[in-house]
Amino acid sequence: MSDEEITLTAGDAEATVQPGNGGRIGGLRIGGVELLRQGERFGCFPMVPWCGRTRHGRFLDGAEVRQLPLNAPPHAIHGTVRDTAWRTARRTASEAVITCELTDPWPHPGRVTQVVALGEDSLTLTISVETYESSFPAQIGWHPWFNRNLGGEDVTLDFAPAWQEERGDDHLPTGHRVDPKPGPWDDCFGMPGGVEATLTWPGQLELTVSSRAEWVVVYDEQREAVCVEPQTGPPDGLNTLPRLVTPLEPLEAGTTWRWRRL
Repeated sequence: MSDEEITLTAGDAEATVQPGNGGRIGGLRIGGVELLRQGERFGCFPMVPWCGRTRHGRFLDGAEVRQLPLNAPPHAIHGTVRDTAWRTARRTASEAVITCELTDPWPHPGRVTQVVALGEDSLTLTISVETYESSFPAQIGWHPWFNRNLGGEDVTLDFAPAWQEERGDDHLPTGHRVDPKPGPWDDCFGMPGGVEATLTWPGQLELTVSSRAEWVVVYDEQREAVCVEPQTGPPDGLNTLPRLVTPLEPLEAGTTWRWRRL
Protein backbone atom coordinates (compact mmCIF):
# COMPACT_ATOMS: atom_id res chain seq x y z
CA MET A 1 0.00 0.00 0.00
CA SER A 2 0.99 3.62 -0.38
CA ASP A 3 2.92 5.22 2.47
CA GLU A 4 1.50 8.72 2.10
CA GLU A 5 0.14 10.56 5.11
CA ILE A 6 -2.96 8.82 6.47
CA THR A 7 -5.87 10.77 7.96
CA LEU A 8 -8.14 8.91 10.39
CA THR A 9 -11.51 10.29 11.48
CA ALA A 10 -14.07 9.46 14.18
CA GLY A 11 -16.75 11.95 15.17
CA ASP A 12 -15.06 15.36 15.38
CA ALA A 13 -11.64 13.77 16.04
CA GLU A 14 -8.98 13.57 13.33
CA ALA A 15 -5.55 11.94 13.58
CA THR A 16 -2.74 12.05 11.05
CA VAL A 17 -0.40 9.06 10.72
CA GLN A 18 2.95 9.52 8.96
CA PRO A 19 4.43 6.11 8.03
CA GLY A 20 7.25 7.71 6.05
CA ASN A 21 8.29 9.92 8.97
CA GLY A 22 9.17 7.35 11.60
CA GLY A 23 5.65 5.97 12.04
CA ARG A 24 4.69 9.04 14.05
CA ILE A 25 1.33 10.59 14.75
CA GLY A 26 1.71 13.91 13.02
CA GLY A 27 -1.38 15.50 14.49
CA LEU A 28 -4.45 14.97 16.66
CA ARG A 29 -7.27 17.46 16.23
CA ILE A 30 -10.37 17.57 18.43
CA GLY A 31 -13.09 19.79 17.01
CA GLY A 32 -10.43 21.37 14.79
CA VAL A 33 -8.07 22.15 17.71
CA GLU A 34 -4.57 20.65 17.31
CA LEU A 35 -3.29 18.94 20.48
CA LEU A 36 0.21 17.98 19.27
CA ARG A 37 3.14 20.26 18.58
CA GLN A 38 3.63 20.52 14.84
CA GLY A 39 6.89 19.92 12.99
CA GLU A 40 8.85 17.10 11.40
CA ARG A 41 10.43 16.05 14.71
CA PHE A 42 7.35 16.45 16.91
CA GLY A 43 3.83 15.01 16.94
CA CYS A 44 4.12 11.65 18.72
CA PHE A 45 6.82 9.19 17.71
CA PRO A 46 7.38 5.57 18.78
CA MET A 47 10.52 4.74 20.74
CA VAL A 48 11.76 1.27 19.73
CA PRO A 49 13.90 -0.78 20.41
CA TRP A 50 14.89 1.42 23.37
CA CYS A 51 13.46 4.45 25.16
CA GLY A 52 15.26 7.57 26.27
CA ARG A 53 19.02 7.45 26.64
CA THR A 54 21.23 4.36 26.52
CA ARG A 55 24.42 5.15 28.43
CA HIS A 56 27.31 5.80 26.01
CA GLY A 57 25.29 3.89 23.39
CA ARG A 58 26.40 0.56 24.85
CA PHE A 59 24.31 -2.35 26.09
CA LEU A 60 24.95 -5.94 27.05
CA ASP A 61 23.47 -8.37 24.52
CA GLY A 62 23.95 -11.81 26.06
CA ALA A 63 27.69 -11.90 26.65
CA GLU A 64 28.46 -9.31 23.96
CA VAL A 65 28.69 -5.55 24.41
CA ARG A 66 26.97 -3.74 21.54
CA GLN A 67 27.73 -0.19 20.44
CA LEU A 68 25.00 2.08 19.07
CA PRO A 69 25.53 5.39 17.24
CA LEU A 70 25.71 8.33 19.65
CA ASN A 71 22.85 10.42 18.26
CA ALA A 72 22.66 12.44 21.51
CA PRO A 73 26.35 12.48 22.55
CA PRO A 74 27.58 10.98 24.76
CA HIS A 75 24.49 8.71 24.62
CA ALA A 76 22.17 7.00 22.14
CA ILE A 77 18.58 8.19 22.44
CA HIS A 78 14.99 7.13 21.58
CA GLY A 79 15.63 4.04 19.44
CA THR A 80 15.92 3.67 15.69
CA VAL A 81 12.41 3.35 14.26
CA ARG A 82 11.65 7.09 14.46
CA ASP A 83 14.30 7.46 11.73
CA THR A 84 12.84 4.65 9.61
CA ALA A 85 10.23 4.73 6.85
CA TRP A 86 7.34 2.45 7.83
CA ARG A 87 4.94 0.70 5.47
CA THR A 88 1.17 0.72 5.61
CA ALA A 89 -0.17 -2.83 6.08
CA ARG A 90 -3.85 -1.90 6.13
CA ARG A 91 -6.16 0.98 6.93
CA THR A 92 -9.80 1.88 7.43
CA ALA A 93 -11.48 5.22 8.09
CA SER A 94 -10.51 5.10 11.79
CA GLU A 95 -7.60 2.61 12.04
CA ALA A 96 -4.18 2.15 10.47
CA VAL A 97 -1.68 -0.69 10.84
CA ILE A 98 1.90 0.18 9.93
CA THR A 99 5.11 -1.85 10.10
CA CYS A 100 8.85 -1.46 9.84
CA GLU A 101 11.89 -3.73 9.99
CA LEU A 102 14.65 -3.47 12.57
CA THR A 103 17.87 -3.08 10.61
CA ASP A 104 21.27 -1.39 11.02
CA PRO A 105 22.35 0.10 13.34
CA TRP A 106 20.30 -2.31 15.48
CA PRO A 107 22.23 -5.60 15.56
CA HIS A 108 19.25 -7.98 15.31
CA PRO A 109 16.58 -8.44 12.63
CA GLY A 110 13.01 -7.95 13.79
CA ARG A 111 9.67 -6.46 12.87
CA VAL A 112 7.77 -3.65 14.60
CA THR A 113 4.02 -3.28 14.11
CA GLN A 114 1.99 -0.29 15.30
CA VAL A 115 -1.80 -0.17 15.33
CA VAL A 116 -3.35 3.32 15.49
CA ALA A 117 -7.06 3.25 16.39
CA LEU A 118 -9.08 6.45 16.64
CA GLY A 119 -12.42 6.67 18.46
CA GLU A 120 -14.73 9.62 19.02
CA ASP A 121 -13.17 10.24 22.45
CA SER A 122 -9.91 8.24 22.38
CA LEU A 123 -6.76 7.33 20.49
CA THR A 124 -5.19 3.92 21.15
CA LEU A 125 -1.64 3.07 20.05
CA THR A 126 -0.37 -0.52 20.25
CA ILE A 127 3.12 -1.72 19.34
CA SER A 128 4.57 -5.22 19.09
CA VAL A 129 8.21 -6.16 18.48
CA GLU A 130 8.83 -9.61 16.97
CA THR A 131 11.90 -11.60 16.03
CA TYR A 132 12.16 -14.67 13.84
CA GLU A 133 15.81 -15.35 14.60
CA SER A 134 17.92 -14.43 17.63
CA SER A 135 16.50 -13.09 20.89
CA PHE A 136 17.37 -9.58 22.02
CA PRO A 137 16.54 -7.02 24.73
CA ALA A 138 14.17 -4.22 23.77
CA GLN A 139 11.85 -1.50 25.02
CA ILE A 140 8.68 0.14 23.69
CA GLY A 141 7.55 3.68 24.37
CA TRP A 142 5.86 6.74 22.90
CA HIS A 143 7.05 10.34 22.88
CA PRO A 144 4.08 12.69 22.42
CA TRP A 145 4.60 16.46 22.32
CA PHE A 146 1.35 17.93 23.68
CA ASN A 147 0.89 21.64 23.05
CA ARG A 148 1.25 23.52 26.31
CA ASN A 149 -1.40 26.01 25.24
CA LEU A 150 -4.48 25.52 23.07
CA GLY A 151 -5.45 29.18 22.98
CA GLY A 152 -6.53 29.57 26.62
CA GLU A 153 -4.68 28.83 29.85
CA ASP A 154 -1.57 26.61 29.92
CA VAL A 155 -2.03 22.89 30.49
CA THR A 156 -1.68 21.37 33.96
CA LEU A 157 -0.49 17.81 34.61
CA ASP A 158 -1.80 15.52 37.34
CA PHE A 159 -0.27 12.11 38.10
CA ALA A 160 0.65 10.15 41.22
CA PRO A 161 3.84 8.11 40.71
CA ALA A 162 5.10 5.72 43.36
CA TRP A 163 8.63 7.06 42.99
CA GLN A 164 10.95 9.17 40.88
CA GLU A 165 14.17 7.79 39.44
CA GLU A 166 16.99 9.94 40.80
CA ARG A 167 18.60 11.62 37.80
CA GLY A 168 22.34 11.97 37.52
CA ASP A 169 24.26 14.80 35.89
CA ASP A 170 24.31 12.70 32.72
CA HIS A 171 20.46 12.74 32.62
CA LEU A 172 20.33 9.00 33.34
CA PRO A 173 18.89 7.27 36.42
CA THR A 174 21.47 6.68 39.15
CA GLY A 175 19.72 3.51 40.32
CA HIS A 176 18.24 5.22 43.38
CA ARG A 177 14.52 5.82 43.81
CA VAL A 178 13.40 9.02 45.52
CA ASP A 179 10.10 10.62 46.48
CA PRO A 180 8.60 12.51 43.53
CA LYS A 181 9.88 16.07 43.35
CA PRO A 182 8.12 19.13 41.91
CA GLY A 183 8.82 20.02 38.29
CA PRO A 184 9.91 21.17 35.84
CA TRP A 185 10.97 17.67 34.83
CA ASP A 186 13.06 15.70 32.44
CA ASP A 187 12.61 12.67 34.65
CA CYS A 188 11.42 9.09 34.84
CA PHE A 189 8.76 7.93 37.30
CA GLY A 190 7.60 4.48 38.41
CA MET A 191 3.88 3.67 38.30
CA PRO A 192 3.68 -0.05 39.13
CA GLY A 193 -0.10 -0.13 38.75
CA GLY A 194 0.17 1.24 35.21
CA VAL A 195 0.61 4.74 33.85
CA GLU A 196 -2.20 7.25 34.34
CA ALA A 197 -1.58 10.95 33.84
CA THR A 198 -4.15 13.65 33.14
CA LEU A 199 -3.46 16.81 31.15
CA THR A 200 -6.02 19.59 31.62
CA TRP A 201 -6.35 22.69 29.47
CA PRO A 202 -8.66 24.68 31.80
CA GLY A 203 -12.07 25.40 30.31
CA GLN A 204 -11.17 23.49 27.16
CA LEU A 205 -10.18 19.83 27.35
CA GLU A 206 -9.06 17.07 29.71
CA LEU A 207 -6.96 14.22 28.30
CA THR A 208 -5.79 11.15 30.23
CA VAL A 209 -2.78 9.14 29.08
CA SER A 210 -3.01 5.55 30.33
CA SER A 211 -0.96 2.41 29.76
CA ARG A 212 -0.29 -0.95 31.38
CA ALA A 213 3.39 -0.02 31.08
CA GLU A 214 4.83 0.84 34.48
CA TRP A 215 7.15 3.72 33.64
CA VAL A 216 6.59 7.25 32.41
CA VAL A 217 9.02 9.99 31.49
CA VAL A 218 7.74 13.56 31.83
CA TYR A 219 9.55 16.31 29.95
CA ASP A 220 8.15 19.80 30.41
CA GLU A 221 11.28 21.95 30.30
CA GLN A 222 10.36 23.30 26.86
CA ARG A 223 8.08 26.32 26.58
CA GLU A 224 5.96 25.01 23.70
CA ALA A 225 5.08 21.51 24.83
CA VAL A 226 4.64 18.96 27.60
CA CYS A 227 5.70 15.35 26.96
CA VAL A 228 4.16 12.41 28.85
CA GLU A 229 5.92 9.25 27.66
CA PRO A 230 4.70 5.79 28.77
CA GLN A 231 7.36 3.14 28.30
CA THR A 232 8.13 -0.46 29.25
CA GLY A 233 11.26 0.42 31.22
CA PRO A 234 13.34 3.36 32.44
CA PRO A 235 16.05 5.16 30.45
CA ASP A 236 19.09 2.89 30.00
CA GLY A 237 16.66 0.01 30.47
CA LEU A 238 18.49 -2.16 27.92
CA ASN A 239 21.12 -2.45 30.64
CA THR A 240 19.18 -2.10 33.89
CA LEU A 241 15.82 -3.74 33.16
CA PRO A 242 16.06 -5.69 29.88
CA ARG A 243 12.89 -7.21 28.41
CA LEU A 244 13.72 -10.07 26.07
CA VAL A 245 12.10 -10.47 22.66
CA THR A 246 12.22 -14.11 21.58
CA PRO A 247 10.89 -16.02 18.55
CA LEU A 248 8.14 -17.38 20.81
CA GLU A 249 7.39 -14.24 22.80
CA PRO A 250 7.13 -10.77 21.24
CA LEU A 251 7.24 -7.61 23.32
CA GLU A 252 3.93 -5.75 23.27
CA ALA A 253 2.68 -2.50 24.80
CA GLY A 254 -0.13 -0.03 24.33
CA THR A 255 -1.30 3.40 25.40
CA THR A 256 -4.70 5.08 25.23
CA TRP A 257 -5.39 8.79 25.28
CA ARG A 258 -8.97 9.53 26.33
CA TRP A 259 -10.43 13.03 26.32
CA ARG A 260 -13.48 15.01 27.30
CA ARG A 261 -14.57 18.58 26.72
CA LEU A 262 -14.70 20.95 29.68
